[in-house]
Amino acid sequence: MADHITYDPIYDTVAPDDFPSLLAVDRYGSRTDAFDEIVSKTADHFWDPNDPRYIDFEAEDFDLKEKTILPRDFIAELNCAVADRLDERQQIELANESARFMLSSILHGEQGALSLSASLCHILRDPGAQEYAANQTREEARHVTAFARYMQLRFGSPLPVGDTLRDLLTEVVRAPEVYKKLVGMQMLVEGLAMGAFATIHMRSQDPVLKRLVQLVMSDEHFHHLFGKIWADRTMPKLSEEEHARVEDWAAKCFKTLLFNLVNAEQKRAIYPRFGLEWQWVRDAIREAFTDEDRRQAMTQSTNIFRVLIKTLLKGGIITDRTRDLYAAWVDMDELRREDDTPVGAAIAEEAMADLAEINRGRHRLARAPRA
Repeated sequence: MADHITYDPIYDTVAPDDFPSLLAVDRYGSRTDAFDEIVSKTADHFWDPNDPRYIDFEAEDFDLKEKTILPRDFIAELNCAVADRLDERQQIELANESARFMLSSILHGEQGALSLSASLCHILRDPGAQEYAANQTREEARHVTAFARYMQLRFGSPLPVGDTLRDLLTEVVRAPEVYKKLVGMQMLVEGLAMGAFATIHMRSQDPVLKRLVQLVMSDEHFHHLFGKIWADRTMPKLSEEEHARVEDWAAKCFKTLLFNLVNAEQKRAIYPRFGLEWQWVRDAIREAFTDEDRRQAMTQSTNIFRVLIKTLLKGGIITDRTRDLYAAWVDMDELRREDDTPVGAAIAEEAMADLAEINRGRHRLARAPRA
């Protein structure tokens, strides 16, 4: 049996192949209301990626030969010796290929979230928790649709998933333990995503992409809460050994992501067309960007790794056992003093206000009598 490390009955599980247990009569009468508010707000932030009233993918032309999707200072390769080997046209092309890799990773991450949410539907025994998982599955599915459409529009296709992200997503989707699914996806991956979306919304030069991530954030804002509810109800009740197991697993994932998520080896597919070897690119970036540069980047509130650390800290997962690992990169005392407001919350709220207006008009049209 998997060691799920869950103490609250709303996270009780059945075996993935034990469907008859979900037909137990007593199960239907033991539904938690812990997730009702999140589920009930679904209508408030509904959006359809195939409806131009929400996002018009054809609204803005974007010439990838003339403009970069993300500003050049955001592209590590253009701020080191790599840029010296490229002419102006190639620099723009490499910048957009780097953005393509980042956005492809987001698309693959959304597919991971979709598959993981669906897997929770098979094992969560509580009908309320199961309904939440089903609701998130639906929302993640529209994210996959939207990002896939954007990738086709701008690039023709996404790039293959990097080894590090593939391995993490595969581990959390296949994990039999509930704690790995919730910490791995709802806290680690969703935390990374919210930081990335906030950064893209602030820095992207493509209006269509800015609109896309704003809409996605209106959903992800709530997905983060599912993991937070688990942490609030579970972490204080763990034995010392159980807490260490969760904490060590989260620390291992953090170290892997910090040093491997977006390095040159993961992006090696984009360099041959420029006559560059990924090992040389890696060394050039390392020479230009030190650990001190990395620490400075993590002072930004939307930095993906700062967001990740804050998520783990506020979730009660980081203790003195692993504090030094994270303190090497961020000011932990400063992070602890910050409120619990998720990064990008204001962007998500702005989107929800916009969606409420669109959906009111949509419902009025649906109720209008036919001539």
